[in-house]
Amino acid sequence: MDSKIRYRMVSGAARLLAQRGLQATSFSSVLAATSTPRGSIYHHFPGGKDEMVTAAIAATEQHALDLLEQQEGATAEQVAQSFLAAWRALLLHSDFDAGCALVAVTVAAENDALRARAADAFHAWQDKLSAALKAGGLAGDDARSAATLLLAASEGAVVICRAQRDIRPFDVITGQLTKHVRRLAANPPVQAICE
Repeated sequence: MDSKIRYRMVSGAARLLAQRGLQATSFSSVLAATSTPRGSIYHHFPGGKDEMVTAAIAATEQHALDLLEQQEGATAEQVAQSFLAAWRALLLHSDFDAGCALVAVTVAAENDALRARAADAFHAWQDKLSAALKAGGLAGDDARSAATLLLAASEGAVVICRAQRDIRPFDVITGQLTKHVRRLAANPPVQAICE
């Protein structure tokens, strides 16, 4: 039961970060959103709000890694499409009220430890996405650069779509990024032949 309460609080904190940002993700707002008792705060997060936010970052990180793990055996284009489709679904399902919890922490954190934890999560996403693209047929350098492009462009598009409350900017980048990955897969780099 104890672990279920903590899980609920961490999930609630991740949701609130994605919807309202770091400043609005307080213990009170998490308790209200998750219907958990006040004593749960001190029991599960004796290190305070930063401990709860760090746990929410870890949960957000793991969720994306789990989605990418499901792409085993997919082509690079399918990996890109699936990655982008997950962000698109988040925007539409939340009616443009949710974005990325990692971005929320990155732009508003007042200490280096939280920013560093968000950076670690972004690195993990990039590495996993790069590995999935490589397994799907892209060369190593192309997979790394495509992963960076997919991550940066989708994060930016999420912000624009939320501001405009319109999915069209996301659909534009989806079309362009998918074409880019398809071209990379169709035209692998030529290996130099040593004589």
